[in-house]
Amino acid sequence: MLLNTSQAKFALVVLLIVGALGSSAFGAEAAADDSPFSVELKMGSNASNSRFSGVVQVVVIMTILSILPALLLTMTSFTRIVIVLSFVRRAMSLQQMPPNQVIIGLSLFLTIFVMAPTWEKVNASALQPYLRGEASQKAALSDGLEVMRKFMLLHVREKDLALFVSISKMPRPESAAQIPIHVVIPAFVTSELKTAFQMGFVIFIPFLVIDMVVASVLTSMGMFMLPPIVISVPFKIVLFVLVDGWHLVVRSLAMSF
Repeated sequence: MLLNTSQAKFALVVLLIVGALGSSAFGAEAAADDSPFSVELKMGSNASNSRFSGVVQVVVIMTILSILPALLLTMTSFTRIVIVLSFVRRAMSLQQMPPNQVIIGLSLFLTIFVMAPTWEKVNASALQPYLRGEASQKAALSDGLEVMRKFMLLHVREKDLALFVSISKMPRPESAAQIPIHVVIPAFVTSELKTAFQMGFVIFIPFLVIDMVVASVLTSMGMFMLPPIVISVPFKIVLFVLVDGWHLVVRSLAMSF
C-alpha cells in the first residue's frame, strides 16, 4: 500500500499513539539512546535520517497530544460508550449525576479495556519491530494501519461503508483491504453513532414507562400542579439500583465489541 506524504504523517502518529497505549512501548528497546526522547524522521526514499532534540521534540509531542482526542473519538470504541452512558443519565432525568467527569473517565477506561487487544497487536506487529530496527517505517505503518483497519471494518456497517466509497467517487474496491483509511474512519464513526442510539433507545423504554405510569396516577388523583418528574425520578433510581443497572450497561457495552 503506497502512502503519500500527508497520509504517511497521519499514519505515523496513529501508530505511535496506539502502540504506546497498548503496551510499554518505551521499554528497554527505546532506552538504547542516551537521550530520554528521540524523534527520527525520514522523508522520501533517498532521504537520510534526521534526529531532533529540545524544542523540536516538545513541538512534536504537543502536536501528537493535540490530535489524540480526535483519534480517540474516531478510531476506537469511545464514541459508542460515551453516548450510551449519556443516554443512561438522560433517561433517568438526572442532569449532573453522574458528573461529566465521571462519564468521560469511565468511557475512557472502558475504551482502553476494549481496545487493549487491538493495541497489543499494533505494538507487537508494528511498533516493536520498528523500534528494534527489524522493520522499515513503511512496513511498520502498513502493519499498524492494517490492524486498526481490521478492527474498524469488523464493526462498520456495509451500508455506511458503501456510502462513503460512493461519495469519494473511488473505483469499486474488490476487497476491504483496498479501501483507504480516510474512507473507513467516517464510515466507522457513522456506524458507531447508529449503534449507540439504538442501545440508548432500548435503555429509554423502561424509564419512559415509569414516567407514563406516574403521570397517569397523578392525573387521576387530580394533582395537576405536581410535576411528574419529582415523583418518577426516585422510582427510576430505585429500579436502576435493584436491577444492578450499571453492571448491565457496562457488560453490554464491553460485549458489544
